[in-house]
Amino acid sequence: MNWRNILIPIGLLVLLGAAYQNYKWMGVLAVSGGIVLWLMLHFTRLMTIMKRASERPLGYVASAVMLNAKLKANVPLVHVVAMTRSLGLRQSQALEQPEVFVWRDNTDSSVTCEFVHGRLQKWTLQRPSDTQQGAGSHANPQP
Repeated sequence: MNWRNILIPIGLLVLLGAAYQNYKWMGVLAVSGGIVLWLMLHFTRLMTIMKRASERPLGYVASAVMLNAKLKANVPLVHVVAMTRSLGLRQSQALEQPEVFVWRDNTDSSVTCEFVHGRLQKWTLQRPSDTQQGAGSHANPQP
């Protein structure tokens, strides 16, 4: 159970109640304005993230190695989408926990992320094998 879904609305109601007791309706209006401003800021941030993500291919990241280095446990999915500027390529079924998404780069390296209830739990970096990379890069030119 996600306690944030319960505690945040209760905290906002307590804040509104305290504003009413101290400043009557002017306090309620001021706190309500602050809450609306907070909601609008979050909505604007979410829309900006989704606009940037819509401009890139699905499941693409500039560098999978750098993404792997930046990831931290319990980060929300929206934060990962903001870092990659791309929606992940879904590997799991819809509405199935954990949700699994993959981001790949141009070198066929990929990061597979598992999210439980929208929070990053674990991730793995897969890189192409050294034999596949080395075959073309170490070839000697013909004289």
